[in-house]
Amino acid sequence: MLESLREVDTVVFDKTGTLTQEQPTISHIHVLHPTYDETQVLYAAASAEYRQPHPVAKAIWEKAMSQSVNPTNPDNIRYEVGYGISVQLDQQTIRVGSARFMQREGLTIPPQTDTLQQRAETHGHSLIYVGINEDVAGVLEMQPSIRPEVPDLIKTLKQRCITTYIISGDHEQPTRNMAEQLGVDHYFAETLPENKAELINQLREQGKFVCFIGDGINDSIALKSAQVSISLKGASSAAIDTAQIIFMDGTLAPLSRLFAFADEFEHTMRNNLLFSIAPGILNIGGVYLLHFGVAASMGLFYVGTTAGLTNTVLPLIKHQNPAKTTDK
Repeated sequence: MLESLREVDTVVFDKTGTLTQEQPTISHIHVLHPTYDETQVLYAAASAEYRQPHPVAKAIWEKAMSQSVNPTNPDNIRYEVGYGISVQLDQQTIRVGSARFMQREGLTIPPQTDTLQQRAETHGHSLIYVGINEDVAGVLEMQPSIRPEVPDLIKTLKQRCITTYIISGDHEQPTRNMAEQLGVDHYFAETLPENKAELINQLREQGKFVCFIGDGINDSIALKSAQVSISLKGASSAAIDTAQIIFMDGTLAPLSRLFAFADEFEHTMRNNLLFSIAPGILNIGGVYLLHFGVAASMGLFYVGTTAGLTNTVLPLIKHQNPAKTTDK
């Protein structure tokens, strides 16, 4: 596997869940009703999602904490999977969820949200609606959060003259925006899950040696198609079972170290070849030119062997398990 990493000239990243974190961030709070302000909308949403474990709830909580908004533990919690949550708070009914959830609850969606929805989709964002009693008070605009290690990783890959790609099922505009923001060379947008492997095969047919990094259940075929496949701890079981390399810290940070480790492995192999050949050549020359005896020949042999063993162990000391590797 380390020999294969030395051959990689193209790295393809799946976008959602690989380049981005599971938990989004709130980019904007849009107030839709004149009775309320941003703080009231955020307070209602954070209280409704009080101690809920899912990523959206955590994003709302972090936004509330950053603005010194202290949520309250609600009553009569009713959570509908895939729709939203309804609670009682300060003698008010608070609802947080999708537009479909608001409509199911009998709330009227203000017409200005159509423009917000279109803009959000263009940028790859999503909208979370906040209802207070019978009014849609506001909307929380959620944006994907890029993993903090990704910008430096892309720079490192560029320094190695590795071509980078993003592959995504999202619309072209948000995919292009992310590629431009990170400095990624190329991107594939609006890609169906079954077409990911086809794109990997197209790159291989162009003579590229491809490393694909993905974590979704629909990435497994693409992972199998690439010469080198990588996934992350916490990814889907299909991705973990298919990938050759798993980053056990759940981040992309080990990728730079892995390439460096592959370089050192190649350097170590070349040095070991030298250490194994050089004593033999010196012994032959020493016997004929310097009249080496048995002791001198054995000493030279053991010096070469010791140097080779030391050279082999050094990379293991410097790199302490940057990733878990499994050869399929």
